Amino acid sequence: MLAALGRLALAVSLLAALVVGVALINLLGAPPKAQVAAPPRPEDPKPAQVAPGSIAPPVEAPQVVEAQPQPEPGVDPVREWANQVSASVDIPARAVVSYVNADLAMRQHQPSCQISWTTLAGIGRIESNHGRFGNRQLREDARPSVPIIGIKLDGGPNVRLIPDSDGGTLDGDVEHDRAVGPMQFIPSTWRKWATDGSGDGRGDPQNLDDAAIAAGRYLCASGRDMSTGSGWWQGVMSYNNSVEYAQKVFGLAENYAAAGNIRR
Repeated sequence: MLAALGRLALAVSLLAALVVGVALINLLGAPPKAQVAAPPRPEDPKPAQVAPGSIAPPVEAPQVVEAQPQPEPGVDPVREWANQVSASVDIPARAVVSYVNADLAMRQHQPSCQISWTTLAGIGRIESNHGRFGNRQLREDARPSVPIIGIKLDGGPNVRLIPDSDGGTLDGDVEHDRAVGPMQFIPSTWRKWATDGSGDGRGDPQNLDDAAIAAGRYLCASGRDMSTGSGWWQGVMSYNNSVEYAQKVFGLAENYAAAGNIRR
């Protein structure tokens, strides 16, 4: 009997607390909702402590170019390997596919260059976080969820002056050029190196399949050997004439090579 009375008293007290709580909400208003946390900002890559021109990052051959059993029908060995690499380092598997396919294409068409997918990935990380700049996502068609268009190159502080060269076709600006796409090509540079890496019949700087192989061709220009210290540094600094930039690409390329090695 006493136990039943105790349970009844507890129920009454809980009901009273509920009524008081509702009254307070009506009087004071509902508490504000907690803000949804934004995705963490990617850490700024650290420059590798290496002297310009001294050495190149290791030329990391994708595992898919080595002797492999015949893949099962419908299985893409590049994507399978990319999924494994992506599980080890912060890079979308779809971006790895773009960089590796560019590496494989350059091995076929310009083998003397010896450019590695890891260098392309290092540049892609700095230029647009692999198509994810500004909380974008890299879609399965290798395009960012929202097109990436850089700042107006109008000669402002620490900004080059580049008048419009494409009538705004690629960047939407008819006064000045802006770098476009995941690999941040200036329209005039894209016009020279535009490549169809996706097989859809056109070169699109917003498509990482296209932009990655175009970047490979650009870096390998003039018979450059990207496996040597002098060749690698000349190539990367032609992309962005900054020692710190090249040192960051170097460090990133080393990290991606290590991730690729883990999957062996």
